[in-house]
Amino acid sequence: MTKVLDQLTHEQKSKLLYPINAREWRAWSNPEMLLRPLGLRLEEVSESIARSILAVIEATFSRQGYEKALGAMRINHFLGEICNVPKVMNKYSYNFLVFGNPSTVEPWGWSLYGHHLCLNVFLKGAQIVISPTFTGAEPNLIDTGEFAGTEILHAEGVLGLKLMQSLNDTAKAKAQIFKLLRDPGMLQTGNLIEDRWNQDDQRHVCGAFRDNRIVPEEGVCIAELNGDQQQLVLDIAENFLLYLPDTAREIRKQQIKSHFSETFFCWIGAYGTDDPFYYRVQSPVIIFEFDHHSGVFLSNKEPAKFHIHTIVRTPNAGDYGCALRKPSERL
Repeated sequence: MTKVLDQLTHEQKSKLLYPINAREWRAWSNPEMLLRPLGLRLEEVSESIARSILAVIEATFSRQGYEKALGAMRINHFLGEICNVPKVMNKYSYNFLVFGNPSTVEPWGWSLYGHHLCLNVFLKGAQIVISPTFTGAEPNLIDTGEFAGTEILHAEGVLGLKLMQSLNDTAKAKAQIFKLLRDPGMLQTGNLIEDRWNQDDQRHVCGAFRDNRIVPEEGVCIAELNGDQQQLVLDIAENFLLYLPDTAREIRKQQIKSHFSETFFCWIGAYGTDDPFYYRVQSPVIIFEFDHHSGVFLSNKEPAKFHIHTIVRTPNAGDYGCALRKPSERL
């Protein structure tokens, strides 16, 4: 962070820095249009400052996690190119905020948000919380140009489908809470307590502005599954938690494993090889959501496997590191 701060003017610092308990931490959202001009916009600062901000992300995340974040930003850039709106969507169309005073001892953190990538990081000494996060892609593969070959969110989909297909008929029936991605049972009243579908979040229940939402447990309990299937849940966790440094990620996976008797897997949609779908893994310590979406910039009116949204939440005061904060530091 020092290299970032050393390059900023007084005005830029005033835009970047917030108190540790600032409510702006909750202001992240996914739209491609900039609705909340908070912090520093990477495309509005010098290349040197933008690269220094990326270096903060790289230093915070695992190597694979940084590549995943960079992949989301590059795919956003690619989408801007193919839709001819590079000023709306590009690799730097993201806002960066810092909360508290960067320290190796005292609590602080940062947030990066923009189209298809929203990251919230809390740090306190050796402890790190990366939650909530939103990672998406439309499409999820770049097939031409400078970043050709970039692909994200493939493993999360493959592993979820493998788990669902591996279940016996009884477990499948428990897991599949709706057979259709736009099931008539998903109300569309505008009442967020009742609705199971909306145009923006579609099947997601834990997206932006859903902090502290109480989500009922649904589906099949992981404790009822065999060892191979339980390992698939941990493999899913590995990929959803990829931003965490390696040691922290292993600790989180063991924590998830210790709660398997309270962990549920649910599914919406069909589960053939080519079928789009939604799934959720939920426990007292983690929520993972995976959803195939209909097109926003591309032409598919129905959900397709190349437009993906994923969310990570940490229930019970885990988001934004709230459980690690002093009362005066809470949001």
